[in-house]
Amino acid sequence: MIRIVDPANFQIKREVDNGTEEQRRIVRRILGQVKEEGDRALFRLTERFDGAKLDSLEVKPQEIDQALEQVDDGFVQALREAAERIRRYHEKQKRTSWMETAEDGTILGQLVLPLEKVGVYVPGGRAAYPSSVLMNVIPARVAGVKEIVMVTPPREDGTVYAPTLVAAKIAGVKKIYKVGGAQAIAALAYGTESVPAVDKIVGPGNIFVALAKQAVYGLVDIDSIAGPSEIVVIADETANPAFVAADLLSQAEHDPMASAVLITPSPKLASRVAEELDRQCKRLERKEIAEASLRNHGAICITKDLPEAFEVANQLAPEHLELLVQEPWNWLANVKHAGAVFLGPYSPEPVGDYFAGPNHVLPTNGTARFFSPLNVDHFMKKTSVISYSREALFRDAEKVMALADAEGLGAHAASVKIRLEQKEEGEELG
Repeated sequence: MIRIVDPANFQIKREVDNGTEEQRRIVRRILGQVKEEGDRALFRLTERFDGAKLDSLEVKPQEIDQALEQVDDGFVQALREAAERIRRYHEKQKRTSWMETAEDGTILGQLVLPLEKVGVYVPGGRAAYPSSVLMNVIPARVAGVKEIVMVTPPREDGTVYAPTLVAAKIAGVKKIYKVGGAQAIAALAYGTESVPAVDKIVGPGNIFVALAKQAVYGLVDIDSIAGPSEIVVIADETANPAFVAADLLSQAEHDPMASAVLITPSPKLASRVAEELDRQCKRLERKEIAEASLRNHGAICITKDLPEAFEVANQLAPEHLELLVQEPWNWLANVKHAGAVFLGPYSPEPVGDYFAGPNHVLPTNGTARFFSPLNVDHFMKKTSVISYSREALFRDAEKVMALADAEGLGAHAASVKIRLEQKEEGEELG
């Protein structure tokens, strides 16, 4: 079911889905309709694509109360505790504005300010993940975003998946709208009579959501275009093969395009993990998905030693990286590229997905080489502050003008020169 590969020529088959021309055409048409018609287009498209004929787009408070009655108390408690852990973790990321004054009176600094409005897209149906509500909303709230708008597709009866609404309430979302797909992205980007326009859109979605986010980028900011889930496990002969197999399957069950890779210097462990994968996969509800993932995108890579295993992992730059080796902390410095690192046999990837506190929105498709997990900084912007004193300007004027003249920007130089001329005439600067 899973292939054994040599490290010399191994790489994950990365598939970036840019959609078909027909899909892109559909998205362009939907964006145009929402931009021109506003709510009228949203009602029509929601009925067409989701089968729901709505009287109102906004989720009412009583619907959230009803959702709370539909879910298990244990689920609510787990969600509340997860939210608190996520909040505490992200609080440590928050930055503050700063100013620095020089002896000549120059003040330089940076304003660190939250975005004003953020839109969070939450998928519906089988792809509904309440944990993603927490992971996308809580960092924005920690950053100080004033207005968070959540959109999610309704079911045919006009209701929203109850756990999603409960997660939104726990995360502190005040505005929730029953709209999904490319039309939801359009509403957040352009604004309609009901849905306010935002400054940034975050959250996963299908190909139509991804293409719509790409299309509106520039008018608004977006988080990223996420690829299929990935996990790499580096394990030595001390690893429990049942643990390794279970962790690989935890990602393989996501999607047939997900990748699950074991890198090990132990041929014996490789063989035992392959056996465990066959045995454990048969018991999964999502057996067909996991099998397709392992068959098409999974691998066991046998290296000559652990240092080579880390070299291979760094080339892959995986979304999730588990270190199931003896003394894992001694090897952490060997990790150069990974979205999240899980150390030791009792840190399986799902604890990061749901409960530990770090964000589970991670770079995929090898982009951990230059992207970071979703964090508080993604919901903040920086503004430079410059206040030159008279003394500092006269000191630096010739150098500023020389640089401006070298670039052929005479007006730049002139805006400095006019102040020098006033100085020479003995006039006070205004």
